[in-house]
Amino acid sequence: MAKFLNPAEIIKQLDLKPDMIVAEFGCGARGFIIELAKKLSDGLVYGIDIQKEPLSALKSLANLQKITNIHLICSDLEQERGSTLGDSTLDMVLIPNVLFQVEDKNAIIKEASRVLKKEGKLVIIDWLPEASQGPVEGRVSPKEVQDLAEKNGFEKTKELEVGDYHFGLVFKKL
Repeated sequence: MAKFLNPAEIIKQLDLKPDMIVAEFGCGARGFIIELAKKLSDGLVYGIDIQKEPLSALKSLANLQKITNIHLICSDLEQERGSTLGDSTLDMVLIPNVLFQVEDKNAIIKEASRVLKKEGKLVIIDWLPEASQGPVEGRVSPKEVQDLAEKNGFEKTKELEVGDYHFGLVFKKL
């Protein structure tokens, strides 16, 4: 049986501490943010998306589950300083299933680099180019992602088990 993305299982593979400050770029209506917020009980999770409707649904879901350590931002991550977050303020940025959708992939990685602290972690999960499921257009290979990350001051530290149709890479900001 095919394995799809399971945010809770993926998050277990990340070296998270309860007081970390993390952002999910392109969080949509659910993404990883609820699981991240539960794990980061003393921390903060920023959810950033370009669309208001998914953020509104996410806010309702967080309220229903009495999760209070989420801050949602409607913004375009492809713009300079698009996250609206301060320089070197985050411990981790998670970018799941976003790169295949954006035109300027480098801008997203560059923004992650700007907001991450030195030694901060960048986690990128996206569709495998050869996957039989999912979108057809815009997919990037793990090698392309690694090259983009390295160009923006990151070093690959780990590969994640993320299911049969995706790849997951973890980078450290140098």
